[in-house]
Amino acid sequence: MILIEILKSLRPHQWIKNLFIFAPLIFSENILNIRMVLTTGMAFVCFCLLSGAVYLLNDLKDIEEDRRHPVKSKRPLAAGRISSRHAWTAFVIVSIMAGLAASALNRDFLLTALLYFVLQVGYSLRLKHVVILDVFSIAVGFLIRVVGGALAIRVEISPWLLICTLLLALFMALSKRRHELILMSSRAVDHRPILIEYSPGLLDQMIAVVTSATVIAYCLYTIAEETVVKFGTRDLIYTVPFVLYGIFRYLYLIHQKSEGGSPESIIIRDRALLADILLWIAVASMIIYVRS
Repeated sequence: MILIEILKSLRPHQWIKNLFIFAPLIFSENILNIRMVLTTGMAFVCFCLLSGAVYLLNDLKDIEEDRRHPVKSKRPLAAGRISSRHAWTAFVIVSIMAGLAASALNRDFLLTALLYFVLQVGYSLRLKHVVILDVFSIAVGFLIRVVGGALAIRVEISPWLLICTLLLALFMALSKRRHELILMSSRAVDHRPILIEYSPGLLDQMIAVVTSATVIAYCLYTIAEETVVKFGTRDLIYTVPFVLYGIFRYLYLIHQKSEGGSPESIIIRDRALLADILLWIAVASMIIYVRS
């Protein structure tokens, strides 16, 4: 029973975020390279363990705040289904396992994994209490995942991929803050003190800026000369409608349906958004692999 509750505390439902690690594999045209696929899979497992360990640390740090949250109060540690001693023990064991997994790949990936771990610990202990840096810390975490995926298989990473990843991650992080602010209302500051520095209007402006920048960056990527030369086609521009629909659908969900607190849950639950993402992957893959 305790092991099951510890596994829940690792939040495996949120490991979908670590799929960003596969982006360099796909866009480097190596998805059919079995060795690289397996290596990227190992990198994915490593980041799942790292993020799980950080979730445990975060729950230990925020146990009192989580108990006042309508959803987070149901987490194993906040609900009292596991003790702090068990959580600390699991944190140490999972962290060591992640380190061993990272060291089994290569030195550069190990350093990247360590950087991610330090960033996430810094976020849990301090950065999440610093306005604007809190959302940037979340976004940089996604950026490091992509860099880690590239270093694991030793391929060059496109600056456009890094820019689009950072902007998309900022979009989701700001949406998450907006959801927390709206959901908790007057009690929001009790749950997450940094929310006193934000307002729905400010967050909406930030989201509007990042949304526009994300769309523009992706459009420029599809027609950039280096992209055309690399893939031998200009047809990636036909994937832009899927990106536009996905962002518009996400905005609809956070504004009209009060979603946004858990991006991974939205993607899994919302069939329209999930279908759009799968179609984007299918179309982009056909353009990159069938015509390259």
